[in-house]
Order: sequence, then C-alpha cells, then structure tokens
Amino acid sequence: MAKRIPWIERTFDFDFPVERYPEIVERMRGTPARVEDRVRGLPPALLTRRPEKGWSIQENVGHLLTVERLWYKRLDDFEAGAETLRAADMSNRPTLEADHNASTIESITAAFRESRLGFVARLDALDDDGFATTALHPRLQQPMRVVDMCFFIAEHDDYHLARITELRRMFGVE
Repeated sequence: MAKRIPWIERTFDFDFPVERYPEIVERMRGTPARVEDRVRGLPPALLTRRPEKGWSIQENVGHLLTVERLWYKRLDDFEAGAETLRAADMSNRPTLEADHNASTIESITAAFRESRLGFVARLDALDDDGFATTALHPRLQQPMRVVDMCFFIAEHDDYHLARITELRRMFGVE
C-alpha cells in the first residue's frame, strides 16, 4: 500500500486560473454519489470497525458531514469580505463528539448529500468575480480564493474517499 501524506502535512499551490471553477465544483457535486458507492451494501459491523489507528469507514463519512459546517462558514467569511478565514478545529473534536458510529450510514450519507448540494447551490449562484474573492487561509498562511477553497474541499473529499477505499481493502472488501 502506498504511503499517504497526512492531510495536515499537505501543501497547496493555488496557481491555476479562476476559470477552472466549473470543473472543481463538479467534483464537489459528485462527492455524495462517490461516498454512497463506496459504502453501499457494507454491513454495519464493517462500516463501524476501527482499524488499529484512525477512524472507521463510517467515521470518515461522518467527518465529511461534520466539516461541511466549516465550508459554509468560510463561504460566509468570503462573502462578508473577511481578511482571514475562520480556522478549523484541528483536534477534530466536532467529529469525535458527533459519535458517527452510533448513527446509521443511511442517515449520515443523506445528511451529507443534502448539505453538500446546498453548498454547491450557493456556489452555483456566484459569478466569476465571486470565485476570485480572496482571504487568508489560517493554517496554510497563504491567500485563498473561493475557487481555491473549492479545490481544497475536493482534495479533502478525495483524501477521505481514498482512506475509505484503503479500509475496505484492509478489511477484505474490494
């Protein structure tokens, strides 16, 4: 299995044109379907099984739902003209407190789908200039445009989808 770069150690170059936003937003729009595909048919015991280190499959999905609140708030920050975006809770306390393993995967994926499609609807209402709005990302300490935040979100989604695939393989499900 390939060694993965931990999320917190990742760096980003936001040097692409703002006009890439339609394709990036489309990646975000497709995440709920990709999540649902990765968990479909898996029994609760497998979904909630924790590896030696890290979250279960269901907790990874739940984390995507939990962090949606941050994405909404950061979009609020951009729209309000904030100089710096609000910081994430890097302890992941909200995800841990949500106790996603106590829920059903159906309720988590349905809530994620609803939240993400609502977020994408807000993005769809922006014009080209809206995607170019800039604020400082607090952890990365670099300017981030709305289009860059969308790329960041899509990469975060894919990071957790790759982890779900990794866990499926670890637990003997291809």
